Amino acid sequence: MNKAELLKKEKGFTLIEVVLALAILGIVAASFLSALATGSRSIFLADEQTTAESLARTQLEFVRSQPYDADNNPPEYLIISDIPDGYAIALTTRRLDNKGDGDDPDDGIQSIRVFIQHHGENVFDLEDYRTYR
Repeated sequence: MNKAELLKKEKGFTLIEVVLALAILGIVAASFLSALATGSRSIFLADEQTTAESLARTQLEFVRSQPYDADNNPPEYLIISDIPDGYAIALTTRRLDNKGDGDDPDDGIQSIRVFIQHHGENVFDLEDYRTYR
């Protein structure tokens, strides 16, 4: 066999096969990167929610540790000072007229609502009640 006959028998990849293989490889790589980005975003959101819930529960416990405010309307309570960067806490309170008699707007029950913001967006809120003890 001479050299010319050997070259005719050798088969290589055609341009179409190479382009098709690269296209498949690109699709697989794009799918992998998309899944990786989605997983990363999910982890970030779960971390944000966990931090926000922890802050809200800590704030409620801090309100409960303060003396009951029977004087101000709406009641005033301090906000915790140790807040992670980018987070903010807003607190709304109101007195409830449990008896519905209208005579005494504070029957010993207050609604406490905590709002947690992360970079200016509300991410979590929690409402609870406080009673006079």
